Amino acid sequence: MKLFGRKNTLASREATAAYVFLSPWLIGLICFMIIPIILSLALSFTRWDTYTPVKWIGLSNYKEMFVEDRLFLKSLGVTLKFMAVWEPLHIILGVLLALLLNQKLRGMNFFRTLFYAPAVISGIAVALMWMSLLDPDFGVVNYILEGWLGVQKAPNWLRSPIWAMPSLWMMYTWGVGGSAVIYLAGLQNISPHLYEAAEIDGAGSWRKFWNVTLPLLSPTIFFMLITGLIGGFQTFTQAYVVGGSGSGLGGPDHSLLFYMLHLYQQAFIQGRMGYGAALAWFLVVIAVIVVFVVFGTSERWVYYESGKKA
Repeated sequence: MKLFGRKNTLASREATAAYVFLSPWLIGLICFMIIPIILSLALSFTRWDTYTPVKWIGLSNYKEMFVEDRLFLKSLGVTLKFMAVWEPLHIILGVLLALLLNQKLRGMNFFRTLFYAPAVISGIAVALMWMSLLDPDFGVVNYILEGWLGVQKAPNWLRSPIWAMPSLWMMYTWGVGGSAVIYLAGLQNISPHLYEAAEIDGAGSWRKFWNVTLPLLSPTIFFMLITGLIGGFQTFTQAYVVGGSGSGLGGPDHSLLFYMLHLYQQAFIQGRMGYGAALAWFLVVIAVIVVFVVFGTSERWVYYESGKKA
């Protein structure tokens, strides 16, 4: 009995020590995440402009989104349009680039570093660089189009409502090396024996990719899809830099008015904190629905080496 008592005492001490060491993180989680989340939800049902007292208005903020705010659906549409093209594009280009970087050639480590470098550069620096490259008068892109390729009238890029979004797609494509490195890690985890077995069965390069590589890379694709969707809803930095600031936020004809930019303008430029909180919570609901839909379909296309689906 004494032995069991000592074991219980030791286990209790270990548990106490664990909670003591975890306490800084737990306190930070409660103070800087859980409490602010609860307060922001409560704030979404109020009218508060930081200058006047908080006033409870119920669902009026949510009603205003759909009835009075003409830029609400516009900003949501811009965000979804960006994601509809960028998400498939960054998956396809990332996988293709990872396949190239997975080749066993001399100097491949240099190219892996080269393609990954844009992913660690500040988003503001990337946006400023591309604004210079896409300048319609002095930019390198239009110089190549007009001087080398003979294009009569090069696009106006960031100053045009038509070309502003493609400009942003190009800007994000430049950093696809970051996702390619993650796909590369997934490729290198695929057992070579599977390719050998496929070759014995007479499979060519395409069959090996379709029947071996793609299914076993699907968990990595699934992870990148989920994180990409979440990140897409949060698009802000580059769009803020290239789309102007203040009252001109959102680019020409609001073609770059992403949802987060509209939220920022309402909450921090106009000072409507209550309405900004309501916009934030609506975005959370939309993002959760999209993520759950993707999780629900994952059983059909995500495979693991064990042969079991997700």
